[in-house]
Amino acid sequence: MKKFVLAASVVAMMSAALLPLSASAQNLAIVNGKPVPKARAEALISQVTKSGQQQRTPELEAQVKDEVVLREIFMQEAAKRGIPASADYQAQLEMAKQSIMIRELFADYAKKNPVSDADAKAEYDKFKAQNSGQEFRARHILVEKEDEAIALIKQINGGAKFEDLAKANSKDPGSAVNGGDLDWANGNSYVAEFTKALSALKKGEMTQEPVKSQFGYHIIKLEDLREAQFPAFDDVKAQIVQRLQQQKVAAFQQELRDKTKTDYKFSR
Repeated sequence: MKKFVLAASVVAMMSAALLPLSASAQNLAIVNGKPVPKARAEALISQVTKSGQQQRTPELEAQVKDEVVLREIFMQEAAKRGIPASADYQAQLEMAKQSIMIRELFADYAKKNPVSDADAKAEYDKFKAQNSGQEFRARHILVEKEDEAIALIKQINGGAKFEDLAKANSKDPGSAVNGGDLDWANGNSYVAEFTKALSALKKGEMTQEPVKSQFGYHIIKLEDLREAQFPAFDDVKAQIVQRLQQQKVAAFQQELRDKTKTDYKFSR
């Protein structure tokens, strides 16, 4: 009997010793006697890494743990000061609830209505077709008046460097600093008048008459041309899927708005 009582006492002592350890294993810290569950840190890490912009690392885990414990400290102080009962807090809490619910609504819709590979490939093919053909490497000088352009053409034909005159006279700040260089671009990137004049040039040629557009008068020089360069589908698939998913969610938002009965008149 004594051996049984002794064994029972040992088991009881071990159980009592293990209880705090078990509770401690579930908690990140104890703040003013209140446990801070590790689950809070896990939930916050999940939110931070969900977007894929951050990876779970030891550094991130340490930062999150600090944040969770600090939040508990601040929440306890806020509770002492009666913040949760204030009207302003309650109003902000309601707005936060609405924002979270709406965000989750659209996240749920996106999850249940994913963009298929076929849709992404079709969008890629359409965009590629619109931007196929030739790309131009051009320079231009943009001025306000036709007589200015005519005078500059005469100077270039007389031996002046196109790049120098572009830097000194062009009203296009983006290209003027680079001697009028517009880099490689598809003809669709320019206004129609510019593209028409550019397409009529041969490599190394310059327009001999000012080209009028909505921006002023252009002097255009074709430096080079090539077949359009386009990235592989796999290289841009993620961006295409993201854009199409945004379009699907926007259409869903509009559908909800259109089918809802309300006497409210939206401003836009």
